[in-house]
Amino acid sequence: MIKVVSVAKTREIEAAADAAGITYADMMELAGRAVADRALAFLATLPKPEEARITVLIGPGNNGGDGLVAARLLAEESPALVRLYLLKRRDDELFKAVEGKGLFIAHAEDDQRNRVLTNMIASAALVIDAVFGIGVALPLRDDAAKFLRAAKAALKAEDESAEGEIIVRPTEIPACLPHAYVIAVDCPSGLDCDTGDIDKTALPADETITFIAAKPGLFAFPGAASIGQLTVATLGLPDALEGLKSEKRVIADAVTVRDRIPERPLDAHKGTFGKALIVAGSVNYTGAPGLAARAAYRAGAGLVTVGAPAPTINALAASLLEATWLLLPHDMGALAEGAAPILREEAAEYSALLLGCGWGRDKATKSALEKLLNKAETARQRGQMGFTKAPPATTITEDKKLPPLVIDADGLNLLAEIEHWWERLPAETILTPHPGEMSRLSGLATSEIQADRWKITAEKAAEWNVILVLKGAHTIIAHPDGRVAVLPFKTSALATAGTGDILAGLIVGLLAQGLKPFDAALCAGYVHGLAGEMIGNVYPRGVMASDVLDMINAAWLALES
Repeated sequence: MIKVVSVAKTREIEAAADAAGITYADMMELAGRAVADRALAFLATLPKPEEARITVLIGPGNNGGDGLVAARLLAEESPALVRLYLLKRRDDELFKAVEGKGLFIAHAEDDQRNRVLTNMIASAALVIDAVFGIGVALPLRDDAAKFLRAAKAALKAEDESAEGEIIVRPTEIPACLPHAYVIAVDCPSGLDCDTGDIDKTALPADETITFIAAKPGLFAFPGAASIGQLTVATLGLPDALEGLKSEKRVIADAVTVRDRIPERPLDAHKGTFGKALIVAGSVNYTGAPGLAARAAYRAGAGLVTVGAPAPTINALAASLLEATWLLLPHDMGALAEGAAPILREEAAEYSALLLGCGWGRDKATKSALEKLLNKAETARQRGQMGFTKAPPATTITEDKKLPPLVIDADGLNLLAEIEHWWERLPAETILTPHPGEMSRLSGLATSEIQADRWKITAEKAAEWNVILVLKGAHTIIAHPDGRVAVLPFKTSALATAGTGDILAGLIVGLLAQGLKPFDAALCAGYVHGLAGEMIGNVYPRGVMASDVLDMINAAWLALES
């Protein structure tokens, strides 16, 4: 899996590579090659690549050096017209190598009103941003900010024809692009690659090519909104290098997820794929268990049972034909305390258990959760299920263990109200909070969590001894042993009610098939994010959770192909 490392650790890895014989010059050549390859791939999509113009913005540091290498290679290999615009670049060997190619070169100090810059960007099919790299300090100084502000404005520049018609872009650019395609070298200029903070003048990219490993700030907002498609060029550095080998933060990728997906043997039966018990729903939230149950089946579970109050079951049973049902005691349509002994007894027969979707926050439901998680007390209860008051439970000495456990939604909100709740959970329970629920669990402000999602998710997973799935763009999954994975998805298609129930159902469905908790969360999160992006490409707005659910099988097919 591709590692995610800080800027400081990137420097350490570069030094270790240089000491191992992969020189800084070698790495710069490889980085420039990676940029040139992506540029050539983009040019190949144009109807007339030989007529395209490429503008390379070159800064004073190593980032500019990568851009110079890319410009040299493009000049040698591409029929497109390559032009350079330099900001305070010294006349070093890299510059001289490009200068000898006879390219058009402009210097910022000679372009007092940015007219040359504006023309070079506004007339380009491709702009390569090699101005500032991962070492940038924010806020940007006056000269740098003015330069990027002018470049950003040039991307939005409009040409006016003699007939008075507005030409938004030159004809060689695909109609789907409102401006020149921008490739950022290592990161968009003006982005803090550790924190995700970004200068207001930063140049947004359609694609970012980062080197050696990904950087945490590429997955943190507001900066993450400006990186476009992310490509990681590892430069062929060996995984055994100091800094890479020890790093536990990774990006989830299709190959890794595909390798963890449970097999589907031809001689299987429903028992082969496990039994999932989903305890969900209340009178006000009848849809949540349906979404979660369908998702568990779409994950491949062999049997899914929904444990719910009678009003929820009555509302769902006719439309959810594949599920089996466990009728649970309720208090005015909300799960009642008497459900706990029944669940403790029944859950032992299942491969995985999901709690919380659509529960509501009734006090009786909190009592049920508290009793269910009380390891010292187990009771066997039968009869009178579905009534407001259940008869007293009979306490027994047998302590039936809960199966692998997922807690979501109001299950998390109620959990947060229980003192020292983390001490009650089985090891590696999977918690799936959004930032608001994470705030209630941790006592931290939502803004504090969002400001450092990587660190807080990792720390709390270790403190609570849980698999923690902090939802959002980008979702982060942490194991108590220090492993952290980030999902490469950000889409507004998942910003709608019910998509969290689908994620929880996918997780419990994979957990039921025997995946380890971290792997179940990783695979489910990836397929869920992929389905969200796919449906977002079909419906630009107005996506419903059921639309995402309908795309799950297509996501599996895309992943497995």
